[in-house]
Amino acid sequence: MAATRVACALVGATLLVLAAAAVDARQTAPAFAQGFGGASQQPAADWQQKHALGLKHRSASALYLALKTAARGGRENPPFSQLPDWSGLWTQAGGSTFVGAGSTGVMPKLTPPAAAAVKEAQTLATQGISYDENLSNCGPPGFPRWLVVPFLREFIVRPEQTWLSSETVNNVRRIYTDGRGHLKPEDAYPLYYGDSIGFWDGQKLVIHTTSLMQRSMGRGQPEQSERMETVEIWEKVNPTTIAADVWIYDPAVYVEPWYMQRRYRQVPNDDKSLRMNYWNCVENPNNEVFKTPDGNTQYRDFTFTPADDQRKEQSR
Repeated sequence: MAATRVACALVGATLLVLAAAAVDARQTAPAFAQGFGGASQQPAADWQQKHALGLKHRSASALYLALKTAARGGRENPPFSQLPDWSGLWTQAGGSTFVGAGSTGVMPKLTPPAAAAVKEAQTLATQGISYDENLSNCGPPGFPRWLVVPFLREFIVRPEQTWLSSETVNNVRRIYTDGRGHLKPEDAYPLYYGDSIGFWDGQKLVIHTTSLMQRSMGRGQPEQSERMETVEIWEKVNPTTIAADVWIYDPAVYVEPWYMQRRYRQVPNDDKSLRMNYWNCVENPNNEVFKTPDGNTQYRDFTFTPADDQRKEQSR
């Protein structure tokens, strides 16, 4: 039974890695170009309007300032009674992607290095070759990749800050809404999830993120730079759906700003039996992953086999 429990632990952790790999890998496939779950969820006219809004502003800072001005400064530290109810558990429900077409069929304008990286990944994918330098080593997805990773999420809303958390590698994004600005340049440095500040515009949370790391945007995706900045607008659009409008500015990846929308669906949990779990994929030595000479993903030799389980049962 001991070996059986270890096997179950292995399967659980392995499924987490494989599921994350599957979602990221689909971003390089033609079917995924329209967005996991379908970018068609967003009306084409709405997508076009918001894409144009990003093009109108030369930087994420300029867009954020315009949104704050339109909201008459927005609300900071609002009372609990004025905050939306984002309680419960959530999971991703699709939307457009970093390199796929938007609802109108418009593709992002990638820089030559970014386009070459995507093309190379697509070529390898057709050969069944895929490797994730980050998640394979149990590293955090980072932002903006955080937007598309699978598994459960919780959104904890308070007057002074909002926590956007994900079960994947136990991520927490902290959005400060207490009136503080970004870190001073002499104090800022690249972070997995950057430095995020925001304000409330009615029931909408508006976010500006800076200080992001130079790293891969995901499996089969280009590499973002430390110059990347983003603006987001989060809103509960119906009782079971939260939509996040995202504008990404990074001259290393995009010739012009790219707009995408992601959606998150509330998970039914009437009996409260479903909970966020702690994910530590390095606690089991059977989860060690390595890159093969051809660039593919493989696991180290397992430290137990079905025969081990059989011998254990026979000895009882």
